[in-house]
Amino acid sequence: MNPSDIRPITKLLVANRGEIAVRVMRTARDMGISTVAVYSEADAQAPHVLAADEAVCVGPAPSSESYLIIDRIVEAALNTGADAIHPGYGFLSENAEFAEAVERAGIRFVGPHPHAIRVMGSKLAAKEAVAARNIPMVPGTEGAVSDPAEAKREAERIGFPLLIKASAGGGGKGMRAVHDPAALEGELQRAISEAERSFGDGAVFIERLVQQPRHIEIQVLCDTHGNAVHLFERECSIQRRHQKVVEEAPSALLDDALRAEMGQCAIEVARACDYVGAGTVEFLVDASREFFFLEMNTRLQVEHPVTEMITGVDLVREQIRIAEGHPISFTQDDLTIQGHALELRVYAEDVAGGFLPSTGTLTRYRPPMGSGVRVDDGVAEGGEVSMHYDPMLAKLCTHGPTREAAIERMLRAIDEYEVHGVDTTLAFGHFAMNHEAFRSGNFDTGFVAEHFSPEKLDRPFPCDDATAADLILGAMDRLKDEEHAATMPAEAPNAWRMRVR
Repeated sequence: MNPSDIRPITKLLVANRGEIAVRVMRTARDMGISTVAVYSEADAQAPHVLAADEAVCVGPAPSSESYLIIDRIVEAALNTGADAIHPGYGFLSENAEFAEAVERAGIRFVGPHPHAIRVMGSKLAAKEAVAARNIPMVPGTEGAVSDPAEAKREAERIGFPLLIKASAGGGGKGMRAVHDPAALEGELQRAISEAERSFGDGAVFIERLVQQPRHIEIQVLCDTHGNAVHLFERECSIQRRHQKVVEEAPSALLDDALRAEMGQCAIEVARACDYVGAGTVEFLVDASREFFFLEMNTRLQVEHPVTEMITGVDLVREQIRIAEGHPISFTQDDLTIQGHALELRVYAEDVAGGFLPSTGTLTRYRPPMGSGVRVDDGVAEGGEVSMHYDPMLAKLCTHGPTREAAIERMLRAIDEYEVHGVDTTLAFGHFAMNHEAFRSGNFDTGFVAEHFSPEKLDRPFPCDDATAADLILGAMDRLKDEEHAATMPAEAPNAWRMRVR
């Protein structure tokens, strides 16, 4: 490697908000790189703004008028002298036009080339790209389908049950399961319409519906010197509305042989699009442990901390070093799995009401601490949880020498996490961690539908005397002017189940 090929990054603009912006800035600061935040008018006092060395307002509260305006993000970088942009995840992170605009402005994009983003951004293009590399894929159509007669012919060839999927989709949008051949035409039209509304692209394709699937993803890193490694797997099977809530690494399902095989397949997928940087290759694994390529996410994943916890690798640091021109700082043989890690996404959601977003002011916010506990958050006490952005408040992660130890630490951390003012998914996390199916490792993506119902959230709240006293005194202050204040129940409510509107 020629040292002259290395171009150190001196100022990094983070084109995002919330916990991921704070997390990227933390690593940049450790590397001696100054940081620039962008923010909407609603985020003027947000933690990611306060964490940065400089901050630029890019528009009103709606993300469509601020964080998603490419020209304003690039202009903010140019005006502050930032020589690189990290997109985080969400917003513009998988937007090929954004990556191209950044490169045209002479700024480095801390992520893959636009070509890789574009190829893997289309499920159909991704399947075509990996087809020649002996990557196992779910049986399905080779291209988009819109004609009902063609769909019927393909369905007969593939076999029921089927899954209709939007090519440009994600998060379960434009996706329809079809068990009855008579329902095929109607579900096809509904999927096309939803894909057009959600993504501006009505292309859909048909695949066989994998029964009782596990959602397993492989973290990869690729540099500009031809090196590629995988950093083992993450299990992401506990989901609601096809979106992840609980993740862990490693998976309780995989053994060493299957892990190595899937890891090599993930590297081949990355090579199929000349990938550079950190990315994630997602697979479905059926009940017989046969796996199939699902898609590649061309960005840092929300759940990347669990990989960092079991490998000791700072993925953001590697992203930045790769963008500077360095090779990956380790080899595949250097990596080992160290213990077990879990992540609970702490969303501001009303779990009992169907995981619907919950808005309000964080009247109290106290994250847990302690050995083996990591909280990546982007909120603070007194902050407003609005309707404008994703409802994720934080990622609560725990690590232990064994899966059982990580689960016990997670349960303790959930009990110690105090969030007042909005509903959260903490109660659901406690339910999931304690469930026999999760404990045994014998679960799949149907976990929520099969095992969860709102009444199962009710349980005694194990808190210490000091916490109970604090809650009781707070309740007494609120009730002191009411006629029946003296009748307050003696048992303190669960802090993470309180509904303060």
